[in-house]
Amino acid sequence: MNQLSDRLNALSPSQTLAMSQKSNELKAQGVDVINLSVGEPDFNTPDHIKEAAKKAIDDNFSRYSPVMGYPALRNAIVEKLKKENNLTYTADQISCSNGAKQSVCNVIMTLVGAGDEVIIPAPYWVSYPEMVKLADGKPVFVSAGIEQDFKITPSQLEAAITPKTKALILCSPSNPTGSVYNKEEFAGLAAVIAKHPQIIVIADEIYEHINYVGKHESIAQFSEIFDRVVIVNGVSKAYAMTGWRIGFIAGPAWIVKACNKLQGQYTSGPCSVSQKAAEAAYTGTQVPVEEMRKAFERRRNLIVKLAKEIPGFEVNKPEGAFYLFPKCSSYFGKTVGDRKINDAQDLAMYLLEVGHVACVGGGAFGSPECIRMSYATSDENIVESMRRIKEALAALK
Repeated sequence: MNQLSDRLNALSPSQTLAMSQKSNELKAQGVDVINLSVGEPDFNTPDHIKEAAKKAIDDNFSRYSPVMGYPALRNAIVEKLKKENNLTYTADQISCSNGAKQSVCNVIMTLVGAGDEVIIPAPYWVSYPEMVKLADGKPVFVSAGIEQDFKITPSQLEAAITPKTKALILCSPSNPTGSVYNKEEFAGLAAVIAKHPQIIVIADEIYEHINYVGKHESIAQFSEIFDRVVIVNGVSKAYAMTGWRIGFIAGPAWIVKACNKLQGQYTSGPCSVSQKAAEAAYTGTQVPVEEMRKAFERRRNLIVKLAKEIPGFEVNKPEGAFYLFPKCSSYFGKTVGDRKINDAQDLAMYLLEVGHVACVGGGAFGSPECIRMSYATSDENIVESMRRIKEALAALK
């Protein structure tokens, strides 16, 4: 008998990956599917970064690195945080891992134990609650709908805090909504956190450079909570390096040390060649980052305009990342033939099988009234996918 652990059985599979797999299966059958389900840039890694990786191979960077990453990479991250974010860290307050996803999980696994509560604003990235469950913790969801631009308020945060609250996860710019907290909004949340010294903030800033408001704000800038904030970031989104798998945390030395202890037992240091590539990303020219950001902004404007022309869609204007998260509940209960749309998951499957556009139902992100579309694709694909969606939805009565 194949007996899986209770820990694994408690986990939900990733719906974003499942949707991507389903669209790939249809593509393999010859169906022309436009995939708006994946969260990765469609650009190639900039050439100077690739050259650094090739040089690293020639220079024999082929052995184990320190668990927390090479000192040169950690120092480059220290410089980046000082220059771009006006935040002061030392190299021993930085730990590099196999992608920002592992970085988030490391922090949760080192801080959260049985019965501890972790506040997660909804909509949320699919993996946050699953990681908390993996650590035997309890996810506590705070819902923020489209009417408040998917951002929680200080009073909502205050109401969710209990003596068992161990951490708060914040993602700005946000996956799945693209919402961005401004300085005033973060100041309001920081004032609440300051009153509760047991709470650690996990600040997921992986989409930092894909923002359309001019300046990224970090909640770590507020001195009264600085020593309780762990920043998570990495090279995947800003530098089109999703497959290189380099993320990092910057935070209090005691948490970083604990994450190193954990990582030392289950993956050790991240890929040596990828680290040299990431070092070049942080120390080299930032021109490609801005070029990609401009392209994403143009696509954001295009998809928002087209989505607003679809009857029954409620659309906000995301200020960062590369996702649109329209509210589509007006279609729930509608039918075509013997097919009924009960929820966002049904709608996403209908759009895939009938419209041949892959999106992800919002239930996976804690907002069952929405669907997530990634516009990390060409302008032509955006125009065609919106046309297909509009046509498929028009058939529902």
